[in-house]
Amino acid sequence: MPASYDIPEVLDRREGPHGEVVLRRHGDLLQIIANGCFLMDTSDGRSERLLVDAARDALDGRPEPSVLIGGLGVGFSLAHAAADPRWGRIAVVEREPAVIDWHRTGPLRDLTRQAFRDPRTDILETDLLAYVNETSDTFDALCLDIDNGPGWTVTEGNQGLYSVAGLASCARVLSPGGVLAVWSAQPSPEFEETLRNAGFNQVRTEEIPVARGVPDVVHLAVGPG
Repeated sequence: MPASYDIPEVLDRREGPHGEVVLRRHGDLLQIIANGCFLMDTSDGRSERLLVDAARDALDGRPEPSVLIGGLGVGFSLAHAAADPRWGRIAVVEREPAVIDWHRTGPLRDLTRQAFRDPRTDILETDLLAYVNETSDTFDALCLDIDNGPGWTVTEGNQGLYSVAGLASCARVLSPGGVLAVWSAQPSPEFEETLRNAGFNQVRTEEIPVARGVPDVVHLAVGPG
């Protein structure tokens, strides 16, 4: 008798402002696919939670710090931040309307229902690079989880975010001594150097063990001032 395999079920498929985005179910997991590239699923969330915790810990006990999260994804980072009463304002930038809809009324709503109801939460439907270039708001922490890493972006346009100019724009939305935390599927000494060239201090990389393969990492850096 031939072996049977789970076939992913497409729950929604849309053309967004930056290409195709798909939400599918594979067994017990929900997965987000962008332009045919696997982004994330609901299997774990450990690295997304550690991204938020690493940024908070690097703030050295600053009272009620504000955080800007780049990328809503499946919602692990937002839900974890909202579950921590130590955070003040929690803003999330997400450029794909479909992803926001999947959380508000779709299959991902159970993961973030409480976070969306939290009065500290602010969902911003916009492109992150445009936002950091244009906003007058400032935050104590900026957590980026919109790509598979600085060297593996979902769309070509995202590459500018990890350049010296893009990181300088990230720095402008940080309060003095604020923290930038960037998730990546692999370490990047080149990105560490770019962070320094953009004016960041105390640049370091923390490894996040995974079940198999090379560890994920969080790049941490403190903004000027």
